[in-house]
Amino acid sequence: MRFGAVVGANGPEAKREAGRGRWRTARRLLLAAVCAAALGLVPAAAVATPGSGVSATVVAEGTSQGKLKVRTPKGRTDVTVREITVRPGGSTGWHTHRGQLIAVVKAGTLTRTLDDCSVEVSPAGTTFIEPAGTDHRHVGRNLGSEPVVLWVTYLLPEGSELSEDAEAVDCSPAR
Repeated sequence: MRFGAVVGANGPEAKREAGRGRWRTARRLLLAAVCAAALGLVPAAAVATPGSGVSATVVAEGTSQGKLKVRTPKGRTDVTVREITVRPGGSTGWHTHRGQLIAVVKAGTLTRTLDDCSVEVSPAGTTFIEPAGTDHRHVGRNLGSEPVVLWVTYLLPEGSELSEDAEAVDCSPAR
């Protein structure tokens, strides 16, 4: 060591050590960048498997007239999908559901009267949700000349009936 050289935090040894630390940090960053780039080159097929022996058929499609707000029941949910046909002049009768339904009108036009006496008309190619609860009475009618075909998915509390009969709402103009 030369006379007058400073030993300690600012000495030559400290400067060499600081240079090594910067080099180690740069090497680590370079290694991380190389690994990230290599991951981008891995083909997607490495994490997926091709399908085999599977076929599917779209049975009904529909578009909602607004945003669909789906809520499942608390606890376990029974999911049932069924086709419902309403002949010309036919009616579902006033009823309610303990859970929501998602319906797609495959054919015909369904006219529903709701518990507030409002009327909703759903032609083929549309979809709607029927809300849950006894305060959502409704009736579906086929006022047209061809059958109404619905594809309905029920989301009901475990063990519930698909629907429950309800008293008719008085929607006469004099009420």
